[in-house]
Amino acid sequence: MRQKIRELGALKAIIGKAKTEGKKVVFTNGCFDLLHRGHVHLLREAKKLGDLLIVGLNRDHSVKAIKGPNRPIFPETDRAELIAAMEMVDYVILFGEPDPHQLIQELKPDVLVKGGDWSKESIVGADIVEAAGGAVAVISYLGGYSTTEIIERMRKG
Repeated sequence: MRQKIRELGALKAIIGKAKTEGKKVVFTNGCFDLLHRGHVHLLREAKKLGDLLIVGLNRDHSVKAIKGPNRPIFPETDRAELIAAMEMVDYVILFGEPDPHQLIQELKPDVLVKGGDWSKESIVGADIVEAAGGAVAVISYLGGYSTTEIIERMRKG
């Protein structure tokens, strides 16, 4: 699975080759802190929208800044391995910024995907993808499957 976890330069080369072959590149991102059914649903649906699915994964310090001092639950190396092990995921790239704006600018995916807990207007990078002629897709949200909800249920016992 480690061959699926790539650095920016290598991934840009892979994307460039794929696009010259007429393949559609799909990108989504997130913390994927505690992998659950909602994540699997999102990734399966995202893969249906193109040929290559790339997942941008927040680094540990980025998750902590977004989610709070008790997160992430699993370190980035574990989270990256879990996402890379999924059959629908072609590549994983870690990023440390609070949002994937710069990464989306660099990768220039054809389709940008987020879950239904995001409105299309609030999706970071949507402007970049649409300006380049790409599409933004919002995948339906499976209620009861957010990491925060799962953690809260576990705390309550």
